[in-house]
Amino acid sequence: MERLIEKFDNISSGNGQPYTDTDSKFLISGGNPLNGTVRVSGAKNSASKLLVASMLSTGKSTLHNSPNKISDLILTKQICESFGSNINIHEDLLNVCTPEVTSSRIDEDLGNKTRIAILLSGPLLHRTGRAEIPVPGGCRIGSRPVNFHIDSLEKLGCKVSMQGGFFVLEADKLVGNNIRLEYPSVGATENILIASTLAKGRTIITNAAVEPEIIDLIKFLQKMGAIIEISTDRKITIEGVDKLEGADHYVIPDRNQAASFACAGIASKGDVFIENAVQDDLITFLNTVRKVGGKYEVKDNGIRFFYDGELKSIAIETNVHPGFMTDWQQPFVILMTQANGLSIVHETVYEERFGYVSELKKMGAEIELYNTCLGGSACRFANTHYYHSAVVKGPTPFHSAEINVPDLRAGFSYLIAGVIAQGESVVNGAIYIDRGYENIDEKLRGLGANIKRL
Repeated sequence: MERLIEKFDNISSGNGQPYTDTDSKFLISGGNPLNGTVRVSGAKNSASKLLVASMLSTGKSTLHNSPNKISDLILTKQICESFGSNINIHEDLLNVCTPEVTSSRIDEDLGNKTRIAILLSGPLLHRTGRAEIPVPGGCRIGSRPVNFHIDSLEKLGCKVSMQGGFFVLEADKLVGNNIRLEYPSVGATENILIASTLAKGRTIITNAAVEPEIIDLIKFLQKMGAIIEISTDRKITIEGVDKLEGADHYVIPDRNQAASFACAGIASKGDVFIENAVQDDLITFLNTVRKVGGKYEVKDNGIRFFYDGELKSIAIETNVHPGFMTDWQQPFVILMTQANGLSIVHETVYEERFGYVSELKKMGAEIELYNTCLGGSACRFANTHYYHSAVVKGPTPFHSAEINVPDLRAGFSYLIAGVIAQGESVVNGAIYIDRGYENIDEKLRGLGANIKRL
């Protein structure tokens, strides 16, 4: 099994082919502050997992506030439909029912484009006794190894082999077990949760991820009939049940979108009200905004973010929840380029998440990368060759350029850079941004940005 995992890790660093228009790009004429109101969608990192979990039941489930136009959810929908799911959508409502699972093999053309595919293991094993999962893709931000997933599924009684680029998983019945994660991986925690709800006996996850999206999944599974207990020390206990039913659920708002628009508003010296932003899910982000000199005002239906004077340099370190989220890092770096002094970013979650910096330098950003742990404690990438710390000099005026998007969150940071830059910028690779932001050009135009899709 170690050789199997090693082989997989060498080829799973995000090589999935695009699944929308590969030539789509954005043209931005920058220099104007963003002002107005924008509504964040439901969290794509939650909705896609809820859709997968719905396949544990033959009953009907309904997702409200579902981000149905986001390409990641569209792809998940296509995968579920390929197994027999009946899915109907209307605006932000999604109805799903899977009375029968018609296959145990995920189509390679679909499955290798997203890391969601491996989360189908539990539903397929419970309903067919077998799951064939192709090598998943995703953003190019690091190796994102799946050994946590495979090790955990084996501990639940699953036999795993690899055949022609597919993981082949087999189990007559999954059985609960004690599983300790070496790292609180969000994906692995989700996989264990989904797989163990119908397993025989008790499953205990220690060192589990506890992100808001994890809690949202737990709430949905609980509505379906699962028995799941959350302890204060990153321990989650699941008591297996015999059957799950469909459920009605409201998808939490996307905290990553909220943070992205907040950084855009402040960096552009504007004033943006983010409807649906939830304070509970943004506490660490809000503290960091205040430290850098940005302003915000929490209201009942959202949070207002605005520029009100000079921004200050700070040091941040990304971490698992409740720490500063790694997906907030890229847009916040744009904010740091507009702050006075030298700021430090220590990335501890993904070892190659600074791949987007070279393109920002084309626009005038002054950012230097280091393979040491700066501004915080030593992390698991210490004494490696990975450039996982950055020093950001500001304030730096941005100028127009043509740049290429490497991944989803970096893509939005490029849009912010284009908004604050003088002149016309071209951002190639809209397909990556579409993975996590619905109608992003339309929403930015609503805030006063001069942007159009080409």
